[in-house]
Amino acid sequence: MTSIAPIRKQVVVDATPEKAFKVFTDGVDRWWPREHHIGTSPLKRAIIEPREGGRWYSECQDGTECDTGKVLAWEPPKRVVLAWQITAQWQFDPAFVTEVEVNFISEGPKQTRVTLEHRNLDRYGVMAEQIRAMMDGPTAWERTLQLFGAVATGDAQAAS
Repeated sequence: MTSIAPIRKQVVVDATPEKAFKVFTDGVDRWWPREHHIGTSPLKRAIIEPREGGRWYSECQDGTECDTGKVLAWEPPKRVVLAWQITAQWQFDPAFVTEVEVNFISEGPKQTRVTLEHRNLDRYGVMAEQIRAMMDGPTAWERTLQLFGAVATGDAQAAS
């Protein structure tokens, strides 16, 4: 089997690593794309529980919850690693795991480079290349990080 390269994206935000980490994790609901949701009812709120072993999930408008994954590593303000447990059929499966690692690297007093790596994509099997191409496209992780960056930079400017 061919190894599938991880998806790597980055954005530089006008915020400290502490602020960027907080916006990425505690503030995920403010920037997560509403259409990136597998629930049967529209997304009401996206949530990352702030601890190793915490859930990454969403609350739907109909009151149901929909898991995305869990927190594998919680190292504020440097890094968070999340299990992405969404299959190629766009369903949550607790036995299926790819990883999303996000690092927050200081680039100056009030600037942070945020890097995202979505790895272990070969676990998608025969669908791996297709899933990677889709997630690497402009409407997937790239857009998601752009939305995060706008909120993180806006929060930093509002706090100044």
